[in-house]
Amino acid sequence: MKFHFHFMARRKVFMAMSGILLLLTVLSLITRGLNFGTDFTGGVVIEFTPAHATTTADVHALLAKYGQSGAQVQALTTNKVVSYEVTTKPLTSLEENTLLTDLQPTLGAPISVSTVSAQIGRELRNHAIWAVIIATVLMTGYLTIRFQFGEAGRNSGIKFAVAAVVALLHDITLTVGLFSVFHLQVNSPFVAAVLTVYGYSMNDTIIVFDRIRERMKQRTREPLSDLIDVSVNQVLNRTVTTVATVLLALLSVLILGGNSIRDLVIALIVGVSFGTYSSIFIASPIFLWLMGGGGTVQSRGTASARVREAS
Repeated sequence: MKFHFHFMARRKVFMAMSGILLLLTVLSLITRGLNFGTDFTGGVVIEFTPAHATTTADVHALLAKYGQSGAQVQALTTNKVVSYEVTTKPLTSLEENTLLTDLQPTLGAPISVSTVSAQIGRELRNHAIWAVIIATVLMTGYLTIRFQFGEAGRNSGIKFAVAAVVALLHDITLTVGLFSVFHLQVNSPFVAAVLTVYGYSMNDTIIVFDRIRERMKQRTREPLSDLIDVSVNQVLNRTVTTVATVLLALLSVLILGGNSIRDLVIALIVGVSFGTYSSIFIASPIFLWLMGGGGTVQSRGTASARVREAS
């Protein structure tokens, strides 16, 4: 399938859309913050098997009567036996004993009770931030070296790298910001999802940039915006097929996987979607802007040959 979209002609529209989304998500992060789960805030995890048929909604309603309306409830099935895992906010020893005593007549004796320290969550968050920072610095250096070449006539390696990193930060910010907007829970799986999105987004951008670099090496005499359009169209079929396959698998997991991994899958769906979008509508326009917003790439070949190649 051949595509003939003029992406760069509409780059300002998509950049404006991304700017608005970034503004809304950043405002939400500032005003609402993130809904950190027990992995980050600490808390008490109680597992029990009720003696009679009970639903997740029943457990939520019962917990609300004891001031635990914000508790997380997860249904677990082992050998056709349904148990529930309840995660509450941090409790004192007296509050924990009172809660267990009050819940036991309805929910039965707890199978296990464990306490999660907030210190572990802080360490996880700090390690994740440092992982992103270090990976970004290393990736910038790698892209600068990989895309550095003289035959295009411009010192473009660092410009490829900066455009890719900006697109990457765009994807991560929107993924994290949307979790703030919709007040979805941020926990350990979410951190794993963000780091996965980091890799996916960078890989998708490199595919697009690699084609742009190869076409620049051909020294086709055409406006850089047209060169980028042709390059993006040439890899668009692969990009669309890849993201469609990934999203199909993620949607299947979202529908069939249950609540335990719902937030993880949502983060992956959002991040993968933005990663594909940014490779075309953010990274490529930023590279064009860094290269001067246009200009002509020196070339071999005629205009008719370029038209035949693009089609």
